[in-house]
Amino acid sequence: MRFRHPDGSTVHLAYSTHVHPAEDLDGVIAQLDGCSSLVRKALDVPVLGIGLWLAHELADQLANSPAALNRLRRALGRNALEVVMLNGLPYADFRAKVVGQQVYLPDWTQPERLRYTLDLIEVLAKLMPTDAAYGSISTPPLAWRFPWSRRRDAVARQAFDRLQVRLAQVGTNAGRRIRIALEPEPGCVLEMVPQATHWLTPYAGSALIGLCLDTCHLAVQFEDPAASFAVAQAAGVEIVRSQLSAALHVPDPRDEDAQRLLNEFAEPKFLHQTREWGGPGVDNLDQADQLSGHAAWRVHFHVPVHAPPRAPLTSTTGVLEDCLNHLVGGPHPLTHHLESETYAWSILPDGPTNQQELAEGIAAELSWLRQRIVAHGLEELT
Repeated sequence: MRFRHPDGSTVHLAYSTHVHPAEDLDGVIAQLDGCSSLVRKALDVPVLGIGLWLAHELADQLANSPAALNRLRRALGRNALEVVMLNGLPYADFRAKVVGQQVYLPDWTQPERLRYTLDLIEVLAKLMPTDAAYGSISTPPLAWRFPWSRRRDAVARQAFDRLQVRLAQVGTNAGRRIRIALEPEPGCVLEMVPQATHWLTPYAGSALIGLCLDTCHLAVQFEDPAASFAVAQAAGVEIVRSQLSAALHVPDPRDEDAQRLLNEFAEPKFLHQTREWGGPGVDNLDQADQLSGHAAWRVHFHVPVHAPPRAPLTSTTGVLEDCLNHLVGGPHPLTHHLESETYAWSILPDGPTNQQELAEGIAAELSWLRQRIVAHGLEELT
């Protein structure tokens, strides 16, 4: 979906397709013809934006095969879908029974991560609409936090320097502005906005590499939205994209009903980093008994933004709305790319059981976000 900001610029809203991952071209096209088409019809919009996820082998195929790329382009066209955003964080195996820390591999010290990202740049440059101001690709916050060292940091820096050169070349040669959005995440080398901002400062001048601000991750870390935005703006690091999502919030971890309900979210597929207000954190929800329980917890579990969990659990939609006010509520947008990124539908307690229910849930989230975007004075373009 597209919205016109009062300053005249276009703000894009999409949903991330790694909520229904497929790793080959036939599978991706089937998902576009299926779930994505159903979401667009449920929303009754002429064109629906998607944040497309492509596994590394498929990205390589699409970057080097015009025939394969044309198949994908035709599928997007017949379903009235547009792509200005690619999700470049998962490399592969997002359907695995256990993803865990593997989602950060290969990391930015490994050449495979750079090659994958370069392939995504080539694909997006050919897929994005000609009237889009830029395309964005999200990427991991370097790596999981250990092992890490100055040497590994230097290797990652060299990879990003090469990445910046290629982004500039694509902008000059193809006339397509592609930008990389580094996504801070709990437990990683760069887990908070100030850390990521500091690391990204050398790229501030080019505006080709900046932040992907995930409102769930920011909330889990108990970061203050206003302070986080101020840090990035002071350093000149741009927010290339924002992923609009909500985390689990546990007001009183000692509450027996809260503990019982929380157990339903302790599943093995994804990491659910858990943080305690004013205190330490753990790398997964099943380690939360190491926390004191004397203050509120937040859990890295992307819950639907329009449907709060059962009481006494809540979610961090308030943080999301605060962030959205900063992102699009001012005289100029701080980003023009917004993405709904609730990828955890399949592991939710009482989650959807079929494609139709999943599409209805995604559409309900996008509708909830649309209402709040319009409330900030933006006009939906039809």
